[in-house]
Amino acid sequence: MSEHHLVVGAGPVGRHVAALLVGRGDRVTVASRSGRDTGVGGAAHVALDASDADALTRAAEGAAVLYNCANPGDYAQWAATWPPLAAALLTAAERTGAVYAVTGNLYPYGPVEGPMHEGLPDAATDAKGVLRARMWQDALDAHRAGRVRAVEVRASDYVGTGTGVNAHVTRVLPGALRGKGAWMIGRTDLPHSFTDVLDVARTLVRAAGDESAHGRTWNVPSNSPTSQAQALTDVLAAAGRPPVRVRGLSMPAIRALGVVTPVLREMVPLLYQWTAPYVLDDSAARAHFGIEPTPWDEVCRRTLVGVA
Repeated sequence: MSEHHLVVGAGPVGRHVAALLVGRGDRVTVASRSGRDTGVGGAAHVALDASDADALTRAAEGAAVLYNCANPGDYAQWAATWPPLAAALLTAAERTGAVYAVTGNLYPYGPVEGPMHEGLPDAATDAKGVLRARMWQDALDAHRAGRVRAVEVRASDYVGTGTGVNAHVTRVLPGALRGKGAWMIGRTDLPHSFTDVLDVARTLVRAAGDESAHGRTWNVPSNSPTSQAQALTDVLAAAGRPPVRVRGLSMPAIRALGVVTPVLREMVPLLYQWTAPYVLDDSAARAHFGIEPTPWDEVCRRTLVGVA
């Protein structure tokens, strides 16, 4: 039986979620501030300020699932943007009875030793990690109180179709495709997990529809960790291009550049992700959902889509 699903966010995860749902015959509305068309045929698109709880509630009436695929792009505005947005999303889910399915990240764990798994505490001390941890804790508290059914999936740095210029690999990919050397953040030779946005969407949709999965977080099945330099080299190989020289921006350099470059300034508290191994343990989600990550060579080919 066809269900209605409301997807908030028209970025790469939201587009993939919408495509998966339309593909299985569900009715899908994608809501974003601009109302822009995601290119997913069969999905409806509406312009909506998702931080307006009343407007969001009206849009979510009758929806089986409310997907939080929002991703405010300006790091500097997270402290102002996320709290009202997260509160409105949770309120709308409570009012309508829709399952609340959240696209999360690994920030709440903070710096850890060894692979990140769901049994670790949310122990971040930086502002962005604390913010994301608080968002999930609010949803989890509501779930445990019986006010909502909530689940969150957590992914590492995005690769795959439509990841855009803010992702660590695709940020430097246009220049590398022209043979230019690449500057990447921190150490470029350490093991680092990358997650395909399609696999984020697959896991989020599966978790939303599985009552036994609710009330906890799940790390998205991801390919074996590789280094930043190797990830870029692999994507270039998928395009038939040779490797380029890859150099890492040191922590002092990033701090210095951050004085005049806002995005780098916002990255400073998160540099631990790029100065030590940053590895995701996805064994729980693989076992529970039976999901395997998209093969790495295919991910590399898909990462090239839409990159100039």
